[in-house]
Amino acid sequence: MTPLTSIAPAPRSGIRRHNSHAAWREVGGRRIYFRSAWEANYARYLEWLRGLGEIREWDHEPHTFWFEAIRRGVRSYLPDFRVVERDGRVRWHEVKGYMDARSRTTLRRMAKYHPDEVVVLVDAKQYGALKRQCAGIVKGWER
Repeated sequence: MTPLTSIAPAPRSGIRRHNSHAAWREVGGRRIYFRSAWEANYARYLEWLRGLGEIREWDHEPHTFWFEAIRRGVRSYLPDFRVVERDGRVRWHEVKGYMDARSRTTLRRMAKYHPDEVVVLVDAKQYGALKRQCAGIVKGWER
């Protein structure tokens, strides 16, 4: 996963998908409400990395960024994960299976109003590669 450099196009259908996989789950000894199985699996992956010493820590949705100059539309952004690297750098990870217009706007505004923050976008392709690598070794991975 690399820092966000471009934003994928929205799906052609324009239909917002309902996620029936939102639920409370326990990861790393914490009970957390995840909006999708992908988020929960990514948290398990981050916990696995933490256990290996590859990252210092991670948190799920710990901070909201506000776009103060915006008066309507997307006014804030709540990243999925805050990840503290071994060297202390903080990166914000966003697990996104599809990119709709609102999500593109949110990420563009994040880059404009909070340019010093690094957002790592985990899209469907990257998640698929992660799943192939980790599903058999990360404890609790959901299908």
